[in-house]
Amino acid sequence: MENCDIAIVGGGMVGAALALALAKGQQAGQKSAESPLKIVVFEAFEMPQQSDQPLQPSYDARSTALSLGTRHLFERLGVWSSLAPSACPIRHIRVSDKGHFGAVRLDADKENVSALGYVVENRSLGRVLMQPLQQPDSGIEFRCPAEVVAARPTAQGSLIEYEHDGEVRGIEASLLVICDGGRSGLREQLHIDSTETPYEQCALIANLTLDRPHEAIAYERFTDQGPMALLPLQDDGEGKPRAALVWSVPLEQADELLAIDDDAFLRQLHRQFGYRAGRITRVGERHSYPLKLMRTREQVRRGVVVLGNAAHTLHPIAGQGFNLALRGAMVLAQELLAAQRQGRPLGGLETLNRFHDQLGWDQYKTIGFSDRATMLFSNDQSLLVMARNVGLLGMELASPLKHAFADSAMGLDVALPELGSSCRSQVAEELA
Repeated sequence: MENCDIAIVGGGMVGAALALALAKGQQAGQKSAESPLKIVVFEAFEMPQQSDQPLQPSYDARSTALSLGTRHLFERLGVWSSLAPSACPIRHIRVSDKGHFGAVRLDADKENVSALGYVVENRSLGRVLMQPLQQPDSGIEFRCPAEVVAARPTAQGSLIEYEHDGEVRGIEASLLVICDGGRSGLREQLHIDSTETPYEQCALIANLTLDRPHEAIAYERFTDQGPMALLPLQDDGEGKPRAALVWSVPLEQADELLAIDDDAFLRQLHRQFGYRAGRITRVGERHSYPLKLMRTREQVRRGVVVLGNAAHTLHPIAGQGFNLALRGAMVLAQELLAAQRQGRPLGGLETLNRFHDQLGWDQYKTIGFSDRATMLFSNDQSLLVMARNVGLLGMELASPLKHAFADSAMGLDVALPELGSSCRSQVAEELA
């Protein structure tokens, strides 16, 4: 029977970020008397071959919104310089309510930052996170494709069975980290319950070509059908400006919008969004997925942590899902490295509860805002419409409220691992 200290199930963006944070800590620990941790990452899907050639923008690639706080975390992990050429900055955010007076305008210059956030293609983000892990000196064992088929608790931690190269093998880990996505079979197998709140909406996503430069503007538009976002992307291979659409629509309308031809779809889109970003000349492949709020009732138990989408799935209205998950991965890495230095059990409840307690306010605030905003801006009752527009107008006119909203959107209102102060303080120091 093989043994390891930490088994990470799921080698996607969250699992890879956790492994990278642990690897960086391990490299620092090599200068001390600490014995290196044995860390194994399991990923069920085969990873694409890595290449030294830069990735070109792919028209229909899926993208992720990164907060400014996430950029600082990637800088601490040593990967931002590799990711920056693929990241499109967001310098302006425009929030509006269709047919009503409420609106908010955020600008990077007024917030004294270089960008309010970034949008990056997932394949570029995954590649940048995976490259350092696949180096021989990373200290991480990456087993792919390897599907974890079972796990059960033991006195030492968890016994994990996985299928690799056509045979089932076993490994015992002091700590099992589950980050294999929102439909985690391993979470269900361990009877870790979750609560779900369906929003009765689908997210319709597609990439678009614009007839003029997007000028690094991200739009959040609330309509009678649901919220929609238009995020700036890198230009396509022909130098034409692109944007990523995330359109929340009622369930019964999703199939219709997927089925109609491109011209009819663009007419519907312009009817809801208008022409503030110019005329949309092309739409790429359209996809949809149902929207819900999912939270596990139990994020930690002895020897087990649930992380990322396996722990919480948010509405995309605020674009905070990955940013929240990354902060969780970084806090977990910090606590595990501290436990190693202090000789505490990695899977002990003292260590895991310290991790969970640090995330409590961040999760409560971020998930709560996303849920309340979804409910408020997906409702056409006249009193709620009036209330939300008065709120938007008040935020636009009141500078302290606007700056607080901007800080939250940028992920600068929470203390990040090992920074010792809020990320806003770090930004101020950098600009001084």
